[in-house]
Amino acid sequence: MMLMTGKGQLAKLHYMSYSFRVLSPGDYVLCAVTGRHIPLDDLRYWSIARQEAYADADASTKAELAARKAQGLPL
Repeated sequence: MMLMTGKGQLAKLHYMSYSFRVLSPGDYVLCAVTGRHIPLDDLRYWSIARQEAYADADASTKAELAARKAQGLPL
């Protein structure tokens, strides 16, 4: 079941704990690490703090490590 039918359009989302709010309709978002299209039905990983989507757990981990490094925090 498609959450929003945007006919191949990029959606704009606001990421929250356990869910997201659709700000602009579409059927996919872009992974902040890989640039891959992520259908909204398959979106499972995102950062609330950075308001970014990730294609998978590996991409999410890479983004978190990069953010920690940029802030001078321990890895």
